[in-house]
Amino acid sequence: MEPRIDEPELDERLATLETVRSWSPRLISKLESLIRTGDDRALFRINPLTFAAERSVDESESVDLFLHASSLGLFELDWLLVCPMCACIVQSFGSLRTLEKHYRCNLCRTDYEAMLDDFITVTFTVASKIRPIRFHDPDTLDAVDYCFDCRVTPDGLTPDGQPWADFFKASTRDVRYLPPHSVAKIDVEAERGTLFGWDIDTDASFLVAASGERTTAPQSLTIHYHESSCEPAEARISPGAAVLEVRNASDRRRLIGISMIPEGFTHPHLHFRPFLNGKRLLTSQTFRSLFRSEVIKASEGIGVKDITLLFTDLKGSTALYDRIGDLNAFSLVQQHFDRLQDVTAANNGTVIKTIGDAVMAAFMNPADAVKAAVAMLDEMEGFNRDHSDRLMILKIGLHKGASIAVTLNDRLDYFGQAVNIAARIQSLAQAEEIYLSQEIHDYPGVEQLLEGFTVERRMAHLKGVNLEMPVFRVSVRNGPA
Repeated sequence: MEPRIDEPELDERLATLETVRSWSPRLISKLESLIRTGDDRALFRINPLTFAAERSVDESESVDLFLHASSLGLFELDWLLVCPMCACIVQSFGSLRTLEKHYRCNLCRTDYEAMLDDFITVTFTVASKIRPIRFHDPDTLDAVDYCFDCRVTPDGLTPDGQPWADFFKASTRDVRYLPPHSVAKIDVEAERGTLFGWDIDTDASFLVAASGERTTAPQSLTIHYHESSCEPAEARISPGAAVLEVRNASDRRRLIGISMIPEGFTHPHLHFRPFLNGKRLLTSQTFRSLFRSEVIKASEGIGVKDITLLFTDLKGSTALYDRIGDLNAFSLVQQHFDRLQDVTAANNGTVIKTIGDAVMAAFMNPADAVKAAVAMLDEMEGFNRDHSDRLMILKIGLHKGASIAVTLNDRLDYFGQAVNIAARIQSLAQAEEIYLSQEIHDYPGVEQLLEGFTVERRMAHLKGVNLEMPVFRVSVRNGPA
């Protein structure tokens, strides 16, 4: 059956998408081809990094492509909380504002704290108005498709590279929906090991050990399936054929899956294909520009294990205001903000906020932040050539560490000791200097980026955070870059 596509809507939005920025050749046609020819699974929870790898597209451009396409209504953005043990999608949210700090995997019976750089992944699904797919209405899916296509990410892989979802599906003997107050008789062939009965949506589960000699005698077991538990929770049978009578004692439709865990089985440590995590998205200037209304509603914020922070300030800005007047000085400061934002975005970072004449920016990694810092000095040098009587003298500081993403004044922001340290390190800098913490300086590739600069190690006492720590003063180049 040919997919049902709203041609006028698709054409109009693709035409607009082409104009929002300069794209690599044929990129929009690659996206259009996916929308037109991809099957339903291919258009559900698209990993933009996989899209980039399969189509030889730059990753950052792919992320920007899907963000712009979502802002134009071609796709819907989903935030997913993923279990690192079993690759189950524990929860999905259409907006960051509904993301919870804590989550629980019902299959693994394990609780997790959501961290932006761990297993919060961001995917994109084609908009129903553009092209309806069966995953737009999960309640209409059969139990198999719901469990293994909708509730397990294909990005979780076993050590040999097999998708865990495929292994999980192959080990499952039966999965079905049970109507309210219904009874299902499920025939299973029990090998030595354990039959695991599960509901991917609740904690209700049971374990049936199959041990001893194999039997040909009839075996049966009745399981009472309550709201959040099963009775009995544990039982024992012999290897061989068995009938499990599962009674849904609740007032709603329930899901029941039965998987065979072989004797001696050890759960493998999963690894994951590269995916767009929350930290990477929140350090995207495109995301912050297009989705300004996204805020974190979790009262304690959402943690990030490692974020690179850059602070800038202007030397002598007070004298500038006195010399040329508030209006002229304010105009120059705004122009300098625009240039620093452009440099930040070009180096895979985002401006978090401006504070007076200062900028706070965040980056995925220190190498990008150092490249941005160097480029900022170059940008201001060019800016000052055009305004020789109104010099904008930049001072920059960088640090990285754990932080908490929060919403302050309806804007995404970062809070914590790493932020305080980055700000204090910046305060050490003088005109056209960059100061780095040890963590930034020692990051792979940073030393090479600073060739041609004078780099001097110092010990500094950071006021306000009561710390003495090594810092690195980076001053103007010895010669041409």
